[in-house]
Amino acid sequence: MSDSKPVLVSGVKPTGDLHIGNYFGAMRQFGELIQTGKYRPFIFVADYHALNTMQNAEEMKRRTHELVMAYLAVGLDPKEVVFFKQSDVPAHTELAGSLTPSRRCRT
Repeated sequence: MSDSKPVLVSGVKPTGDLHIGNYFGAMRQFGELIQTGKYRPFIFVADYHALNTMQNAEEMKRRTHELVMAYLAVGLDPKEVVFFKQSDVPAHTELAGSLTPSRRCRT
């Protein structure tokens, strides 16, 4: 890619009902940052991170769909933003499995 813009990544778990706090807490700011045109934006649904609280496949699918639709509803353009589901990218789990305990991120 010849685009030298910094990458902006946000991962969101599809675990709860969307509410106004989601809008003011993250969605609006993400939209404002994207509108500046200064970033290459990526938003992913962190479905692997949601597995510890949600094991119902149909509910996960529904909430994932609702989450992406909400981002589209607040004005994020899929022509400008890469949307993806964490579980659709094998590198997420492959990277975690390849790290030795001494090289894993500590929080």
